[in-house]
Amino acid sequence: MRLTTPATLSALALLLSASQAIAQTPDPVRSAVEAAVQTNPDVTARFHAYRAAVDAVDAARGAYYPRVDLNANTGRDSDRIPTRTPESLSVSRNGVALSLTQLLWDGLGTKREVDRFGHDKLARYFELLDVTEQTALEAARATYDVQRFRRLVQLAEDNYVQHKYASLQIQSRFKAGVGRGVDLEQANARLALAESNLSTEIANLHDVTARYQRVVGEPPPKVIPPLAPLTRSTPSSSDEAMLSAIRQNAAISASIEGLRSARSAAEVRQSVFQPTIEARLRAGSGNNFEGVRDQRRDSTAEIVLNWNLYNGGADQARVRQQRNVVSQAADLRDRTCRDTRQTAAIAFNDTRKLAEQLQLLDRNTLAIEKARDAYRQQFDIGQRSLLDLLNAENELYTAKRAYANAEFDLGIAYARTHAAMNQLTTLLGVARVDPAAAEAANWAAGEDAPGRCPVMTSEVVTTERKLLDERARRIADK
Repeated sequence: MRLTTPATLSALALLLSASQAIAQTPDPVRSAVEAAVQTNPDVTARFHAYRAAVDAVDAARGAYYPRVDLNANTGRDSDRIPTRTPESLSVSRNGVALSLTQLLWDGLGTKREVDRFGHDKLARYFELLDVTEQTALEAARATYDVQRFRRLVQLAEDNYVQHKYASLQIQSRFKAGVGRGVDLEQANARLALAESNLSTEIANLHDVTARYQRVVGEPPPKVIPPLAPLTRSTPSSSDEAMLSAIRQNAAISASIEGLRSARSAAEVRQSVFQPTIEARLRAGSGNNFEGVRDQRRDSTAEIVLNWNLYNGGADQARVRQQRNVVSQAADLRDRTCRDTRQTAAIAFNDTRKLAEQLQLLDRNTLAIEKARDAYRQQFDIGQRSLLDLLNAENELYTAKRAYANAEFDLGIAYARTHAAMNQLTTLLGVARVDPAAAEAANWAAGEDAPGRCPVMTSEVVTTERKLLDERARRIADK
């Protein structure tokens, strides 16, 4: 039986407090995404476009209700009729009239117009979801990039310090008479290059910081804790990623609603070939009302039919025009699907490729670092030239830089994969603006699903690694 010592208890207490501190540390990616979704002008602009679409539906639905008009007039009528005595007659008149008009039939034009604006409303809603997801992705990318270039600035600073140290060491040897002038010039040249690299990385950090502030709306935190890739809920295969993207991507849903809206607009064009029937009631009173002498009141109740029989062929042309618009909307739907399929496939492949590269780059960095340390020891005892040491320093700097870039690219690749499947904000636990969530809960593409966008894995033909190793062995045996 193992006894718990006071030292063990203290260590456990420190471990528990550290874990609690880590758990209470806010996720910088989530914080950036939440701020961007709430304040980014692209998101709010789409939200107001959706609200405008809601009002458009209400405006179209208003045609179902009666129209009430109030008319008031005053004036003087003068006419001349030769067969009447007297020939000329002038009448001063005034009056007030109230009219009510109720649409009875318009060839289902109003119903189809309401349907069209309803599809427009859903299209604006899905566009809002899409821009929210894309803004979340940009916020996540900006956070990773700020952290990336802060790391690259640190690496450039370390690289500069190493070259400065080498320059000072060579300068000291040169002054002591045991070093060569060419070595000093060589060290100073590499020092200038290291300083230039540092200046470039600082400029890059400034640029990504400005982009972070544009996307998120506020400067990045001065200290960002280590960022972990969003590996949760990642699909297991490229086919699964593409299928989820096609089913769930909001941009595809918006394009489908755009197609349905265009189809409803085509049906609206067909309604003009049918008559319009209205019921009208009108009542008014006044002095010499409507120009009739001594008339005080007048009322009318009528059913009015209006049927346009010829309009110069404009109506037929508009029907043909709208049919082409429907075909165009279908093409845009399929193009959106293909773009989304490509985005999901590339993002998922990047997660696999970069995860493998990180292991190789880690091995590469460790090996180069060991070689650099050995070169430095050999340089100190005169067994290595200065050029060998400086080359080793640059190679180590390049290796560390490649590893850092791959590490942050992997985090962005996972975010891109989730955004393509419309689940990045959900994964981060960020509340989206869902004004039509209940209405879109049972939404389905149905027969309007993309028809020219199958889920197909693109096979990339490459030479197997063992065959490449065999080629290398044959060269070595020659």
